[in-house]
Formats: sequence, C-alpha cells, structure tokens
Amino acid sequence: MKLVFALMLVLSPLALAADLRPVGAAPPESSVPRVRFAFEERVTLSPTVEFGETAFGQRRYIPITGGSVAGPRLNGQVVPGGWDFQLTYKASDCTQLSADYFLKADDGTLIHVFNEGLVCPGGGQAIFRPKLEAPKGKHEWMTHTTFVATLELEGTPPKVEAVRIRFYEVSL
Repeated sequence: MKLVFALMLVLSPLALAADLRPVGAAPPESSVPRVRFAFEERVTLSPTVEFGETAFGQRRYIPITGGSVAGPRLNGQVVPGGWDFQLTYKASDCTQLSADYFLKADDGTLIHVFNEGLVCPGGGQAIFRPKLEAPKGKHEWMTHTTFVATLELEGTPPKVEAVRIRFYEVSL
C-alpha cells in the first residue's frame, strides 16, 4: 500500500509541477501574476453620513447614487442604492472601506460588487480587492475572476461627489 501511495505521489501532476527552488527565490516568469485592465466605474455619491465614534474608531457611510461603467470587458451603469461603509481606526488613522452595490450591464444583467480595502495616511495609492458575482451566462466569468482595483476621488474630502474605480483582472 505504501508503494502504491508513493507511486501516486510521484506520478501526480502536483508532484510533476513541484518547485524545487529554494524558498524565497524569484519564481519563473510564467508563474508571476499579471493584470489586465477590465473596466472603469465612475460612482456618484451622496454626502457622507457620520455614524460617530465607536469602540473601534470613527464610523461613517456614504450612499451610492449611481454612475457609469465603461471598458473593454464591461459597459453599463452603477445601480443607485449601494453603500460605502468606512471605519477609521483610532490606533492607526487607517480607514477600512467596504463598498457593497450592484452594476447593471448594457444587456440588463445585474452584477453584485463587494469591494474592500485599507487606506492609510501617507500610504500611497490604495489597492482594493473587489469580489464580483454575476448570474450564469455571458457575465459569469466575473464570478470566477480575481480582480484588483484602484480608486481616485473626484473632489476633496469632505466634498467628494464621485470616485473612479479601475478594475484589473489578475491572471497567470
């Protein structure tokens, strides 16, 4: 039995693909993730609603009022009614953002977006981790794709009227 197990391990695709380089060595170029621009959202916002100081920090939310989506992989609209929940931590002044909203593709398909990230003073360009969920069919690829996103403000806090979010597909 041990011999059968050893043969299965040696012949398995995972064993054939094992990386024998030392831990910490640069990976081969073929295994380095790449990003490709997918689409951009311009998300319009209502004024910030301050919830107040909590045991964790300053809590607020920003209602999403709509917007547009354009790019090589998706075109459509941002559906009014979503939220951007924010918590600025007392200990670090870093702000956790968690946005939850829907897109409507040009063909009428609704796509759920949950986007989160951490923004810190002096931390440079923030990178967000969006998760998208689409019904089976033409846009199902979005459910199975890993994305990263960047965000730019239109306006200066506290008067930000919109944000631009650029979505990038991550692949090997």
